[in-house]
Amino acid sequence: MRRFHLIRDVDETGISGTGTVCEGVQFSSGECALRWMTPIWSCVFYLNIAAVEFIHGHEGRTRIVWIDE
Repeated sequence: MRRFHLIRDVDETGISGTGTVCEGVQFSSGECALRWMTPIWSCVFYLNIAAVEFIHGHEGRTRIVWIDE
C-alpha cells in the first residue's frame, strides 16, 4: 500500500481550492481510493493511478505526490 496526496496548483472550478485537496491510497492490487478534503467530502475508488491522473490531473494543474515510496 502507498499513500499519496493530490496537490492542486490551479482550481479551475472554484470548488476544491488549491494546495492539498485529496488524500489517497494505492492498494497492492493497483486500485486507488481518494478522500476529498473539501467541506462536503466524498470517498471515491479508481481502477488504478492512471485513472486518477487522467480524471483529476487537469493537464498538470493537479499533481500526485507520493508520501510512501
